Amino acid sequence: MKVPSPLYVQVAEVLRERIAGGEFGVGDALPSEAALEEEFGIGRTTARNAARELRRRGLAHTVRGEGTFVGPAGGCPG
Repeated sequence: MKVPSPLYVQVAEVLRERIAGGEFGVGDALPSEAALEEEFGIGRTTARNAARELRRRGLAHTVRGEGTFVGPAGGCPG
């Protein structure tokens, strides 16, 4: 029996799929914590942990006070 993934991992996976599908490109802002809360019906901590999971996977970086963006910190698309 497979144990279900934590909710924050499920949200991060949805965002990863959107990145892979081209909905978000390198440098694009990902939805804010508030937007994730509304879309997925999750709490702020879960939204924050989803962003942390994307950073852990090397798919995004966060700029304090600005948001979470696709791609590694300091990276440029060209």
